[in-house]
Amino acid sequence: MEDKGEVKCIKFSYENKILAVQRSPKSVDFINFMPDLPHSEFSQECKTKNATVLGFCWTSWNEIVFITDQGVEFYQVLPDKRSLKLLKSHSINVNWYVYCPETSVILLSTTVQGNVLQPFAFKCGTMSKMSKFEIELPVVTKPAKIILSERDIAVATIYGQLYVMYLKHHSRTGNNPGAEVVLYHLQREGACKRSHILKLNTTGKFALNVVDNLVIVHHQSSQTSFMFDIKMKDTDSNLNIHQPVLPARSIHPYKIALTGPAAVGSQTPVPCELYSSTWSVFQPDIIISASEGYLWYLQVKLKPVVSLLQDKSKLMEFLLRRRDCKMVILSVCSQMLSRGDKGSLPVVAIVFDKLNQVYKEYLEAEQSYTMAVECGPSRGSTAHKRPVRTQAVIDQSDMYTHVLSLFTERKDVSHKFIIAVLMEYIRSLNQFQITVQHYLYELVIKTLVQHNLLYMLHQFLQYHVLSDSKPLACLLLSLESTYPPAHQLSLDMLKRLSTANDEIVEVLLSKQQVLGALRFIRSVGGHDNISARKFLDAARQTKDQMLFYTIFRFFEQRNQRLRGSPNFTPGEHCEEHVAYFKQAFGEQAFIKPVTL
Repeated sequence: MEDKGEVKCIKFSYENKILAVQRSPKSVDFINFMPDLPHSEFSQECKTKNATVLGFCWTSWNEIVFITDQGVEFYQVLPDKRSLKLLKSHSINVNWYVYCPETSVILLSTTVQGNVLQPFAFKCGTMSKMSKFEIELPVVTKPAKIILSERDIAVATIYGQLYVMYLKHHSRTGNNPGAEVVLYHLQREGACKRSHILKLNTTGKFALNVVDNLVIVHHQSSQTSFMFDIKMKDTDSNLNIHQPVLPARSIHPYKIALTGPAAVGSQTPVPCELYSSTWSVFQPDIIISASEGYLWYLQVKLKPVVSLLQDKSKLMEFLLRRRDCKMVILSVCSQMLSRGDKGSLPVVAIVFDKLNQVYKEYLEAEQSYTMAVECGPSRGSTAHKRPVRTQAVIDQSDMYTHVLSLFTERKDVSHKFIIAVLMEYIRSLNQFQITVQHYLYELVIKTLVQHNLLYMLHQFLQYHVLSDSKPLACLLLSLESTYPPAHQLSLDMLKRLSTANDEIVEVLLSKQQVLGALRFIRSVGGHDNISARKFLDAARQTKDQMLFYTIFRFFEQRNQRLRGSPNFTPGEHCEEHVAYFKQAFGEQAFIKPVTL
């Protein structure tokens, strides 16, 4: 770029397509950075006479707002024509402005004290004037006068809602506890209302960030940061007053490796200066260290929170709202169970309920989406968005793999506590009407058998504490050698399922209860469709000739009734059994075909 004077402000548009540079108080220069367009500069003066450009903000790749001391001017940039087109303007006295790029909302400070804020929203070539509101300044004794500074105002999105954050400094006199952050809920339509107060309980220089829906307040003199979660309520008053979620903590140190001519191979990395007076903080999560020439992104470390927040219910609420929470939550569950204390069961129940509430909400959203897609688009309806599965959704597979299956193998925990925990998780799933997966029931059964609690297993099955399923019935069958009644319990379960007739027949045949299998299949009306060969194979294996005769005769009669002939068709592959019957009982034992 040519040196045309001091650069006051320089910003790329979205996707780095156009560069805007302000060098004078009256105009902004532009340079194209798109292929096939010349890089030569073009300029735009503000339209309002005698106005001074305070700054500018890109609202899209080719739309820009000039903020002057006399109002706002909204332009469309035409890079091919190397000119700008005024879309809309609004006159208003402006002291300073704050811009939120996430939502394309600009706040303008007006009036002598600067505490009346006028928001404007920008979207797809339109500029909308929102309801203005007044920031309540601290009460001071005359003749002192407080003027609202832009340093004390920030705009950010928290839990999907737009908030104006005001850092309210109180005088040290009297019994005042210190500064506070007041949150005003800024809505697209309707009045902007004061909704939250964050108590800092100290005074001094502060800076604000928002990370993972947490308001982080940096305090320079103590070199610590306060963390607030506006969804964690302390009181039942209409205005939510919040204390920090955790004790004040310092930002984790970071060391910078030296590079360039000053770097020596043996030199150790230099620690970054924290809470420096040269820091500039930008929303939502950016800190710029001007003296060191670094731009930082602030992040939240969740693992240390576990030891700092002792109340497990509050801890789980806090973690479930965080972005990368899954493994930390599962770790908390494992730690909570490792104590093996029966007195902790009520806490375990609360934690399970909080997890399953989020799990249920996701399942319902997924079900609603599936139904909406199957029904097809209706007139006037918007396109359906598939629900996003966040890390807060801890499903049964997660709990089984990372917590419960490992927990049941612990030798240092009482087996009664293990079973109580498993049943508590199943109780919670049932409470939220979530279908319990069979592998959880299998875990319960295996644990009961392992500790020889067969009477308890019998009761759980008898009173349907464990829901019926085919995999569960098969597991019970495998336990017959350990617990003989398991065979009948399995059959009873399969009968109740009513969709497991084939499995019941297989079970009975494997036990050489061929007549029992035949009686059962007749009782449910499926005897016309069963495989004759399967039953004849089973009858032969018993080495009971009279049983084989009875089964063979049954199928002859079925053939006669269905096809008018007692003979088996080639497709039934019963030739071997026909030959055996002839050898054992003679030709005369066959049913003779009826001739008309």
